[in-house]
Amino acid sequence: MRVPAATALIAALGLTACEAERERAHRVTAEDVVVTLPAVAGRPGAAYFRLETSGEGVRLTGISSAAVERVELHEAGMRPVATIALPPGEPLAFEPGRRHAMLFGLDPSLRPGASIALTFTFDGARPVTAQAQVRGPGDVPTAR
Repeated sequence: MRVPAATALIAALGLTACEAERERAHRVTAEDVVVTLPAVAGRPGAAYFRLETSGEGVRLTGISSAAVERVELHEAGMRPVATIALPPGEPLAFEPGRRHAMLFGLDPSLRPGASIALTFTFDGARPVTAQAQVRGPGDVPTAR
């Protein structure tokens, strides 16, 4: 059975429209992104930020940066986790003493006042890249 070209075109346009709607619904924003340098050279630093999505079923699966060898997502109590679910419509804070990201193998040339790009990857949404302000070890953000 042959599918007429017009039918195939309409189906393709419909799929494209559905995908565009899905992308809008699953958009993630990253705000207040900071990286805190370690107090002792060679130790891990930390990243703090706020993520928000309007989409259902979005999970943060990782963070990467050219200035960092490896990133681990942590819950409170320094427990590493593979993914973190984002609640739709409300910000999810990553802050000192709570949920955060540990940054291993930071570029030793980083200094307070610099900025680095962090790319957040998700299951259920496109990656997001944000500029993180680099801060000294005692200059951590306050909880909101």
